[in-house]
Amino acid sequence: MKHNGLNHYNHVVAIGGGHGLGRVLSALSFLGPKLTGIVTTTDNGGSTGRLRAQQDCIAWGDLRNCLTQLARRPSVGSLMFEYRFSGESELSGHNLGNLMLMALDELCVRPLDAVNLVRNFLNIDTRLIPMSEEPTHLVALQASGESVFGETDVDKMQDTPIALSLDPQVQATCEACEAILEADLIILGPGSFLTSIMPPLLLPKIAHALAESKAEVILVDNLTDEPSPIANCSLSNKVNWCHQVLGLTIIDKILCNADTHYEENNICYYPLRSSHHIGLHDKQALADALSIMVSHKHCLEQA
Repeated sequence: MKHNGLNHYNHVVAIGGGHGLGRVLSALSFLGPKLTGIVTTTDNGGSTGRLRAQQDCIAWGDLRNCLTQLARRPSVGSLMFEYRFSGESELSGHNLGNLMLMALDELCVRPLDAVNLVRNFLNIDTRLIPMSEEPTHLVALQASGESVFGETDVDKMQDTPIALSLDPQVQATCEACEAILEADLIILGPGSFLTSIMPPLLLPKIAHALAESKAEVILVDNLTDEPSPIANCSLSNKVNWCHQVLGLTIIDKILCNADTHYEENNICYYPLRSSHHIGLHDKQALADALSIMVSHKHCLEQA
């Protein structure tokens, strides 16, 4: 399939973090500069968490992951950006890409400038924008009234939180808001619902841009139950919870994995699983399924 449905769009925006957003961006990279990724920057684990604790910087890990998945392979640049230090030194466990982004950030005026320098270095046409250029953490409020601080601990919660917030409350990157307002298609997920998809939506200016946007919004569901409290929720409850937290309805359609293709109640089912890993979406299948979903819309508009 030539993805004719997606080629009708002038500006497609994908929002999220982790490996899921990188997978979507890689699958749709044929859109080139018409594609923008808005990347979650609240991670506080692993190499990223160590850098945040020492340098009070934004979380670079998800941005680095998206850049890695978009980079042309094989290349020295992509291999260098993916390199992770081993051994028992202070560098052990750190990813070279994270260190490069942090170093460039200190040399540049803005974190977005650092991302754009790496994009140019790796010959990436797709735009990548951090949700905010200021450090912040995800906070979950439990039914007991107690708060859970940081992405890592939120994912370890037993019960679904009653609310989410950011601490401190930071400003959204203005380019991210502009991209949402210009978009004619917005994709959320796949990825951890609470810690990858929700954080950008908690920024008031991004939530306002989504409320003002005329774009169709598609949620791409995960292939397997994620190890987080949201796993206890059904798909409909998850969407309702998102809308309740935001105070607005944004999700128009949902894409889910199934053995055969069929559609039911604004949910498109399609064989999406990669033959190489049960938890990864097949990139070709993901692009084909999204193309089918939006092609139906264009056919109806032209009828």
